[in-house]
Amino acid sequence: MSERPFIIVGGGGHARVLASTLRELGKSILGFTDPNSAASLGRDLEHLGSDDALADYAPSEVSLTVGVGSSDDTTRRARLFEEVKSTNFDFPPVVHPDAFLASETSIRIGSQVMAGAVVQAGTALAENVIVNTNATIDHDCEVGAHTHVAPGATVSGEVSLGARVHIGTGASLIQGVHVGAHSVVGAGAVVIEDLPPNSVVIGVPAVQK
Repeated sequence: MSERPFIIVGGGGHARVLASTLRELGKSILGFTDPNSAASLGRDLEHLGSDDALADYAPSEVSLTVGVGSSDDTTRRARLFEEVKSTNFDFPPVVHPDAFLASETSIRIGSQVMAGAVVQAGTALAENVIVNTNATIDHDCEVGAHTHVAPGATVSGEVSLGARVHIGTGASLIQGVHVGAHSVVGAGAVVIEDLPPNSVVIGVPAVQK
């Protein structure tokens, strides 16, 4: 990871967890941006203003990380990442020290692997992915850009997740299934067959909502 100080882009709940993760990694945090003037991350982290405040910093001076998660719709997180990435700032991957990321994996810029998460050999995480607290992604999976695997979800081996997919808390995906882009798998759902793009599924086994 870069040794530049970090600015967190976003000031919600995921940003609080991310700030804690950066501290566990011994990283310096300059503050955070958020359009809500009342936003606070506690622990004396400075609210730098809206995202326009990033113009006060040179890309060579700071690293950024996106503090916006998703409860079902990944659009805001994806849009924010793409807008800020176009300004040439650095987005190092963030991996909590209590996560396990196998050496035979790949992880692209902006992705985050949170506390207790496991990512096994042969898995590839595209840009701006979240593998959240205690989520598990087994071997040889493909995880598309801006996808969020929520806390406690289990993704079995050789699964393919398209871009901007949200896998809900505690959901399970069996070996080898494909989930098309922009799909949402509800909390606790069990996916046993391929899902086309733009699917929204719930239940055990998962069915279209």
